[in-house]
Amino acid sequence: LRGARRSGVRGAPRAPFKRRRARADIVLTPRIAARSGRGAREHNEDDLRFGVSEDAAYAVLSDGAGGHDHGAVASDLVVRLLTQRLQAAPQVSAEALHDAVHEAHDMLVQQQQGGVSPQQHMHATLVALWIDLPRGLALWSHVGDSRLYLLRGGCVFHVTRDDSVVQQMLDAGLIDSAAAENHPLKHHLVCAMGVADGFVAHTLERPFALAAGDALLLCSDGWWERLSNADIERTLGSADEPTQWLQAMQTVIDEAAHPQQDNHSAIAVWVGAGEV
Repeated sequence: LRGARRSGVRGAPRAPFKRRRARADIVLTPRIAARSGRGAREHNEDDLRFGVSEDAAYAVLSDGAGGHDHGAVASDLVVRLLTQRLQAAPQVSAEALHDAVHEAHDMLVQQQQGGVSPQQHMHATLVALWIDLPRGLALWSHVGDSRLYLLRGGCVFHVTRDDSVVQQMLDAGLIDSAAAENHPLKHHLVCAMGVADGFVAHTLERPFALAAGDALLLCSDGWWERLSNADIERTLGSADEPTQWLQAMQTVIDEAAHPQQDNHSAIAVWVGAGEV
């Protein structure tokens, strides 16, 4: 993809097996479910949407931040604009997804012009999934610390990397994963939708080939921070449908009974296959 504003575009994760071209008479048939909770917060500033058409499926989730309920405004704006652009796009493409993310970012920046106070600044995370159903190909993009998990064969195969101070410390070898779990800078982001400088969206440049049986989870930090990879895999293995998977993970979150539980939201996408 062209231009410096696309410096965050990334290649797809490499699979440890040979990929096969999708059969022309097989089309992916996703099942999607979602849930969102307020936790111990006064308001829920997460937002999400998903949809399926004949040729494509999408899921978009955002976690907003900002004083005076501006976080809810930010996440709503991001999700609504992304949804509109993906629904209107003539075909699934990395460039269309990346441009839509940047358009939502630019709109958040514009909303904050005019001398607003620091308490009124609006920021948001983003994770978006877009699937070309006839071709069996997926694209995703993320900003901040909302994550996408890809599970294959019941195991976590790929997880997006957070735009956070703690992730940078992990990458530099300054701390280990155990120290990261309760680090005081755990929720400090180095990039988000609506920041004035240094914005980078991490978008796949090459689509990833999905297979029947794959499961994808999009979630805010309030969701994933209570769940280990083992929890995500175990609850998937015991579920018969995406709604049950989300409910089982919600039970883990509820049992943790954290007194400062954040807003927590997730979208589950199960990939099946049907003949055309």
